[in-house]
Amino acid sequence: MSVDLVRVAFRTECVRLTEILTELDTADLDRMTDCPPWTVRELIAHVRVGAGRLTDTLAAPAPPRAEVDAAGYFGTAKFTPEVDADRIAGGRRDAWQGDRTALPIDFDRAWRAADAAVAAAPPGRVIRTRHGDAMLVSEFLWTRVLEVGVHGLDLAAALDRPPWLTAPAAAVIADLLTGGRPAPAGLGWDRPTLIRKTTGRAALTPSERSTIDAAGYLWLAFGR
Repeated sequence: MSVDLVRVAFRTECVRLTEILTELDTADLDRMTDCPPWTVRELIAHVRVGAGRLTDTLAAPAPPRAEVDAAGYFGTAKFTPEVDADRIAGGRRDAWQGDRTALPIDFDRAWRAADAAVAAAPPGRVIRTRHGDAMLVSEFLWTRVLEVGVHGLDLAAALDRPPWLTAPAAAVIADLLTGGRPAPAGLGWDRPTLIRKTTGRAALTPSERSTIDAAGYLWLAFGR
C-alpha cells in the first residue's frame, strides 16, 4: 500500500476523531474504557501522543537504515510489564485537564503537525521510534493509523457510540493485521468486523474458530 494511501487514512481517521472530541462533555471523559485502567480522557491522551509522535522523531537524526517494518514494530518486546507500565503512566500523566472545548483543538494541532512533518520528509526517510526501532517513515505511519483507528473502537465502546472507523483507515489496518491476505470466505467478515475480531475487541465464535483453524489463517498479534 502506497504511503499516499496511508497518509489519506491517517488524516481521515484523525479528522473523524477530532469531530468526535468536539461532542464530548466532562462525564464522557471520565468514563472507564476496556483498556484498563484508563478512562476516556487517559486513552485520548495516549492516542494524541501516538498520533503526534512523528513530529519529534522526524526532528531527530535519521538512522542509517531501517531494521523493522510495521508488522515487526508490534513485537512482544513492546508489551513487557515494564513497557506496559510506562504506557499506562503516560496516559495518566498526559490526560487532558484543561477546558474540554480545547481538547479537540489540541488533538487537531498534534496530528496535523505530524502529517506536515511526513509531507516534508524525503522519500526513504528513516526514523528511530521511542522503543529504539529504526523504521521507514512510511512503515511507522501504518502503525499510527492502527493506533488511532483501533483505539477509536475502544473509545466508541466506552462512549456507547456506534464505531466511527473510516473506510480508508479500515483498509490500512486490515491490510496490516492480515499481511494483505483475505480472511476465509466462510467467516463473512467485513473489515471492521475483521479488525474487532483479530484485535480481541470482539470474541470469536466456535464456528469462526473452526473455520480459522481449518484454513490455517493467521494474523498479526499484538498487545491491547
